[in-house]
Amino acid sequence: MAELDRQLFYAINGWPEALAPVFWFFSEATKQGWVRVALAVLFLAMLWRSPRSRVAALLAIAAVGLSNELCDILKNVFMMPRPSVELPDAIVRTARLTSFGTASAHSANMAAVAWVLTARLGRWGWVWIPVALVTGISRVYNGVHYPYQVLLGWGVGIVCGLFVDRIARVWEKRRARVETET
Repeated sequence: MAELDRQLFYAINGWPEALAPVFWFFSEATKQGWVRVALAVLFLAMLWRSPRSRVAALLAIAAVGLSNELCDILKNVFMMPRPSVELPDAIVRTARLTSFGTASAHSANMAAVAWVLTARLGRWGWVWIPVALVTGISRVYNGVHYPYQVLLGWGVGIVCGLFVDRIARVWEKRRARVETET
């Protein structure tokens, strides 16, 4: 299985350089000021637009926080190296990361957002599914995660998104029941 993962890594990591700007964007854009401002504006617009989008935005933020923390815990417990550290011939298109890469937090965070926004907004959340997929693939293309680390990240993100959404739905049902009883 490890050999298959390594072969898949080399296959994606070796895709044409012409793709580098797109994959760099999906891998590193959240470090850019203008992207952070755009995401903040989107978040504020969702808070303002309607109660439904407000709940979706707040739950997405909670799911991202949870998925990011869980990825950090996994990285500290299992300490799996990144290809940029382990493979001298890996093509590294971003800063050479030396921290552990057990579960891709980038992949997890985008999967958590995609799950929550799709669960809460239906087709309006679907745009985040390809964002999550391309973000994960970009981490392999840029040489900082193995495919299994991206898959684990997506899994963590989906579980965290599902967990946050389910907890919120239980709370909403309980709140509705209390309101009808009073």
